[in-house]
Amino acid sequence: MRIVEINTVNGTGSTGKIAVALYHIAENENYTPYIAYGRGSSPEDVNSYKIGNTLDFGIHVLSNFFCGNSGFASKNNTKKFLLWLDNIKPDVLHLHNLHGFYIHVGLLFDYIKKHDIPVVWTLHDCWPFTGQCAYFDYARCNKWKTQCHNCPIYRSDYPYSLFKDNSRQNYKNKKKAFIGVPNMIITTPSHWLASLVQDSYLKEYPVKVIHNGIDLNLFKPTDTFLTDEKYKNKKILLGVANIWDRRKGLDYFLELAEMMEDEFHIVLIGVSKKQQEMICKKYSDIITAITRTSNQAELVEWYNHAYAFINPTLEDNFPTTNLEALACGTPVITFNTGGSPESITEECGIVVEKGNVQEIKNAILSLEMNTNITRENCRKQAMKFDKDVLFRDYMELYKDIVR
Repeated sequence: MRIVEINTVNGTGSTGKIAVALYHIAENENYTPYIAYGRGSSPEDVNSYKIGNTLDFGIHVLSNFFCGNSGFASKNNTKKFLLWLDNIKPDVLHLHNLHGFYIHVGLLFDYIKKHDIPVVWTLHDCWPFTGQCAYFDYARCNKWKTQCHNCPIYRSDYPYSLFKDNSRQNYKNKKKAFIGVPNMIITTPSHWLASLVQDSYLKEYPVKVIHNGIDLNLFKPTDTFLTDEKYKNKKILLGVANIWDRRKGLDYFLELAEMMEDEFHIVLIGVSKKQQEMICKKYSDIITAITRTSNQAELVEWYNHAYAFINPTLEDNFPTTNLEALACGTPVITFNTGGSPESITEECGIVVEKGNVQEIKNAILSLEMNTNITRENCRKQAMKFDKDVLFRDYMELYKDIVR
């Protein structure tokens, strides 16, 4: 069976790592997998196809900035990709993130319908059923249920459209492209996102929840400890994100820094250079800001050393950072938003009211007296999210949808 995955990135970021994990599981099942991607590079051991190039990416970005048509540019490179698909003749297409300024989704879905290719589409956010945004909870907007228009966040939220609100037309274009696929099943990593799909124009498709999984052989308790004197006798409050934007809750960490006692120290991983400079100037005594790292061993060390993993996300699907922390034996404290609480039980973490920093502080202080929450229980909960077990469900989906 020939399987082609399509995603913005390949091997990096949460979705890129998921795509590669599925690739290798498919290989082990004696399938023939490929990954088509739009940005960055590909791992050497992955049979891949890069859609477009840096120039086309820039043109697509500008097209969205000025015209608000994310997902409806890159025509020529999409046509080249579809010619490549003609040669591969995939038995299944597994779609991931299609936004990211690299592919024309209208041409792609016309091709799918014309060739009647079975499709598994894993939704990692809400972009496939909105006219503009990837998340809308922060804006408290429900226009996506009927018809997007007058988007309140088209300039501020990814994928940004700086000069034109094209949410009404984009909604119509997406709806026309995405509905009417003869053989497609949608998967979501969270029950929260699955419920939203059922309220959208994608409700005609069956929806299956398959949680994100992680590598439990990599993320695990270790005996290594940080030697820097700066952290001696400190309780580390850890935050990790690919991009620390408003949605990920950076401001809440800055607020928390003003509230915590001297025994605590905050470590933020994944900040930009600009954010790092700001934090060093104002909060160097209580916050250590580290730019994005690709060193997984270093990340595991931080997870292990942390007293608690804090995830003040305002909108999220099913964050793998929660799972990574739990797998290393570290309890998680998160806002009650999106699918973030779905991996948390009373034995491994605390879910607090969205936006309430005082509740985060109270939860942190309560950990020492909470005998239910142990490092052993955190690891036990994480064992439920072994990628090698969970992702085999996709192999069964491939078989079923081809039948």
